Amino acid sequence: MKGTLRYLAGIAGPSGYGSNSTAEQVAQDCSNCSVPNSQLTAIVTGATSGIGAETAKVLAKRGVRVVIPARDVKRAYEVRESIQKESPEADIILLEIDLSSFASVKRFCSEFLSLGLPLNILINNAGKFSQKLEFSEDKIEMTFATNYLGHFLLTELLLEKMIETAANTGIQGRIINVSSVIHTWVKRDNFCFIKMLNPKSYNGTRAYAQSKLANILHAKEMARQLKARNARVTVNAVHPGIVKTGIIRDHKGCITDSLFFLASKLLKTTPQVCLDVLHLPPAMLL
Repeated sequence: MKGTLRYLAGIAGPSGYGSNSTAEQVAQDCSNCSVPNSQLTAIVTGATSGIGAETAKVLAKRGVRVVIPARDVKRAYEVRESIQKESPEADIILLEIDLSSFASVKRFCSEFLSLGLPLNILINNAGKFSQKLEFSEDKIEMTFATNYLGHFLLTELLLEKMIETAANTGIQGRIINVSSVIHTWVKRDNFCFIKMLNPKSYNGTRAYAQSKLANILHAKEMARQLKARNARVTVNAVHPGIVKTGIIRDHKGCITDSLFFLASKLLKTTPQVCLDVLHLPPAMLL
């Protein structure tokens, strides 16, 4: 109860930040770090809107080179233009990707690696919520293919570059899987794909929850493997909070809109949610 009241009041915790803090505040506080941000490169998926776009903006504003993988390249150009209006010196690279396609993910990684850039930060943020049963070009249920398998393959193909960058620069690499508290809806004996393959029993919420649980399991196993290798790369999964992003807007309706209106005082803004992505113990270098 005490913790809930502190959250509602926005009272700062041990980190110095509370529920009303924003990513911009964290970035400002960390602006005097010993490593120039211009030496850092970050990949942020899902950066054409919502949490991803805010994350990319804050990183770019602090001098981090930001790579935006995007399915909607036109929208990515608009985001880059918006960021560079505010931060003219922002270094933003746009590359095309469809996270639901293995071939597209492989192509993106090949294109990025060919640039010869370091890779310090990988934020697996993009998300998909299908209300009805859809399949990717690889014949996999779309939500799981996009939210988990695409990010899994992306991380696997870029991991050695991250480990190499950390070893060469002495700067700890960071991998962040943006998950959701909704993963708790999946019980140990109910992680099932068969039901997701039947249009009559398909449940979009369950499919989304399973994909987010997979993100967490991926982070836990990768953390174990990285520790065993003594690699200077950490991986975390984070539930950033609830905010009305594109996923929620895709589910317009009287009930959804009414619930968000009634709960609006309890929900976070996008800049506040972005704080949880950019500030994880140990504090990410900004």
